[in-house]
Amino acid sequence: MASLAAMDLRQLAALVAVAETGTFSAAADRLHTVQSNVSTHIARLERELGVTLVDRAAGRLTEEGTAVVARARRVQGELDALAADVASMRDDVMGQVRLGVIGTTGRWLMPPLLGAMARDYPRVAIRLLEGNTTNLMPPLTGGELDLAVVNLPLRDPEVHVDPLFEEDFVLVAPNWHQLAAQKQVTIGEIAEHELLLPPPGTAIRVALDAAASEAAVELRAQAELDGVRLMTSLAFEGFGPAIVPSSAVPPWLSGDWQRVDIKGAPVRAVGLARRRRGLPSAPSRVLAGTIVAIVVENAGKLPGVRPATATH
Repeated sequence: MASLAAMDLRQLAALVAVAETGTFSAAADRLHTVQSNVSTHIARLERELGVTLVDRAAGRLTEEGTAVVARARRVQGELDALAADVASMRDDVMGQVRLGVIGTTGRWLMPPLLGAMARDYPRVAIRLLEGNTTNLMPPLTGGELDLAVVNLPLRDPEVHVDPLFEEDFVLVAPNWHQLAAQKQVTIGEIAEHELLLPPPGTAIRVALDAAASEAAVELRAQAELDGVRLMTSLAFEGFGPAIVPSSAVPPWLSGDWQRVDIKGAPVRAVGLARRRRGLPSAPSRVLAGTIVAIVVENAGKLPGVRPATATH
């Protein structure tokens, strides 16, 4: 195998572009070059590593190519962080930071957060990706995101998490449903009905199933959906009752449904996650600090939501 010192960053960029766009020509368009240059960069990288990275016949990465792309994204992230740190030492904080956020939290966190960042750090560009915890974790660990606001707990040894806030679970029941007539229900009473639930194994479902087990009952799913906002929307639309986090039900929203408290319900914990490896860039650090400040200031203003007091 040739010395890796000869590896050119342009070669890594070409491979990442092919992985993300799917073709050599599309990769060339993204990199503002010609297809032959992309082909040359990847061929040289393959010679230096002694492996085939792109299966030209199948039009996809090989197993080795997938591994190299994962590392290349981290290299690019570190280079971006280096440039942002150096620029921030010369002047005010500047650069790009990529943030993932779960939808129910994003709805109330993003307006004050973006306003504060624009006011205090106008030269920091924020790229946002909304999703659920399940689909935010791969881009975080793979280096495509710098930070992610996610459900806890997380059991990934590559990820460090700081707790942000906790919130109660509530029941959203359409007006036609029997449970909508009550002010408060127990897990046992809820278990008598089919529900809209997250899939087994997700953080919220694990918490709900544990609470049901403690009450000696089992929750029954009418449908299982890996997305709190979608699940809540279906309950709002009358498809059936759903157990959701408090912040999924804004106090200003009303309709043909009722918000019902759950006696003895578990709490949902939300935290700010980042990769353990590598030093966060200056833009990432100021964004993380601003997120914490916004949560401390605003979380307690929402029914059933409060800033975290313990580390997870």
